Amino acid sequence: MVKEISKYMLPLLLIFPIAQLTPTTFPPEEVVQPQEVRPLPGQLDTVPTFNSNSPELVLKEGILLSTFPPDGKKVPTAHLNFPFRGRFDIFAHHVAKAEPAENLRSLYLGIILHNPSSEPVKVNIWQAASYLSQPDAPFIQLPSFSQNLLGKIFAGPGDRVMSDVLRGVRQEIFPAQIEIPPKQSRMLLNLPIPVQGLTPPLNGRSTFMRLQSDGTVYAASLAMFARENPDGSERSLRQPEAGTPTLEEWQNLLDNGDLAGPRDKTPTPLEETGKPRIYGRVAGVVGGSRWRALLVDNPKARYLTIPQPGQVFSYALSTLHGGTLGTGQIQSAPMLVRYPDTAYRAHGNYGIQYNLKLPLYNNTQSSQTVSVSIQTPLKEDRLVKPGLRFLSTPAPQVFFRGTVRVRYKNDQNQPQTQFVHLVQKRGQPGEPLVLLKMKPRDRSLVEVDFLYPPDATPPQVLTVSTQPEPR
Repeated sequence: MVKEISKYMLPLLLIFPIAQLTPTTFPPEEVVQPQEVRPLPGQLDTVPTFNSNSPELVLKEGILLSTFPPDGKKVPTAHLNFPFRGRFDIFAHHVAKAEPAENLRSLYLGIILHNPSSEPVKVNIWQAASYLSQPDAPFIQLPSFSQNLLGKIFAGPGDRVMSDVLRGVRQEIFPAQIEIPPKQSRMLLNLPIPVQGLTPPLNGRSTFMRLQSDGTVYAASLAMFARENPDGSERSLRQPEAGTPTLEEWQNLLDNGDLAGPRDKTPTPLEETGKPRIYGRVAGVVGGSRWRALLVDNPKARYLTIPQPGQVFSYALSTLHGGTLGTGQIQSAPMLVRYPDTAYRAHGNYGIQYNLKLPLYNNTQSSQTVSVSIQTPLKEDRLVKPGLRFLSTPAPQVFFRGTVRVRYKNDQNQPQTQFVHLVQKRGQPGEPLVLLKMKPRDRSLVEVDFLYPPDATPPQVLTVSTQPEPR
């Protein structure tokens, strides 16, 4: 493999294609793990999630997602008329790019809440985080398995945001509560996605919040380029009379603006069409924020019998149309409201938390070593062979990058909590999150929690295996 291109090789590259300078490589072999793949018990809750992820790349300012009523708006079709009350989540992920390259204005992301009632509304911010790709969370290469107790290991802003919220963090830039007077609006977020000084001039911001409102509110995410001074320079944060886009400027964009652009690829219908499947990106309100599952032998059982020595079984995670791993189960959250050119479902379930409890039971007469792991098999809808397919050498594409919390009791019966950061490529079997030595007839509760991270590609599986008995 050509690891580095020296100045002496550059003339060669003008003559010979790069493929001719690298040795012939063969595709990795597929490895089939014979096993049972089970649908995941439980279901999504009914907490709505405001999901703003289309267009991902924003070059034209405008409305990213509005759940406001269309009445009185210049472009009524840009408003989906969905009120929130009580618990709801907000997820937003967007990218800014200098185009043309000399246009280095910052793109601002604004999230606005409106109180339509005649009484004040209080909104509690339970957990919240917002990070940029540069400099907060660059996409760096990381090991496939890292202990991440302090939350210092991440690659990409979505990875870092979900790690924070999993730990119950509210970033210091967010207040614990905001109060919205009657018939008024307040900014929940007003932050830039700067590109100046970056090579290439490209940056992204991921944001996630868990909120509780004591009254009805409408929400919108908006994209606006930095306002300029008369001389063409960006208004500075050090100029209080100017500053970032004001509430009035955001309100004007909401009332009179159209959808931001360019629009992403329009998704194909969920039904098989014979054409390549385009899932599309999400812009709308998702039905659900958390999937709780008790993994047991059957609905009436209180425990999960471990596999026989040398055997394996898995539970499907984040399954979607065309990728149910033989279970027929689609976990993609439904869209309660959406724009017609965006995803039909929340494929990938970005920001949705999985709470998985495994009350393991060793029903054998001997001690067993049991592992619990997350794996990224090759995507299939119906299993070609009775088991999951992996690659002998994982493909280069990263399909899962995020932190998982594991709780269990060790051999001394002491409670343990671990945070493990995983980086899994397509077809990668993964490493055990926990190894348990279980005595005969022993029971052991393992809890696995994670927020499905942005930039991940479903599906994955949660796998339980028992080591073979020594010969």
